[in-house]
Amino acid sequence: MTDKVIFIQAEGLGRGDDRLGAMLMANYLRLLGESPQKPGMIILWNAGVKLACDGSALLEYLKKLQAQGVEILACTTCLEYFELKEKLAVGKPTTMVKSIEAMMQREVVAL
Repeated sequence: MTDKVIFIQAEGLGRGDDRLGAMLMANYLRLLGESPQKPGMIILWNAGVKLACDGSALLEYLKKLQAQGVEILACTTCLEYFELKEKLAVGKPTTMVKSIEAMMQREVVAL
């Protein structure tokens, strides 16, 4: 486990084609779960919270990471905005204060 926090801000990686971005995100999370090194935490912001909710095609990858000891946090404000608070299926809701603390205490990788 590394002392890193990964911020995921969208359902896909990169800008441009949404379908390609979704494929890249799926590959990223799958391969991260297979990697010997893991981040200590993943924080989901904005549309990224959708990845941790019922119906997400990538839910299994986040569940695997959580089972491997990665803390998964989803922005409460974002969950409420998208009306997904009751559909969170992996991880737990978090506040902006907790996100700021994580950013100040660890190396941050933003996707």
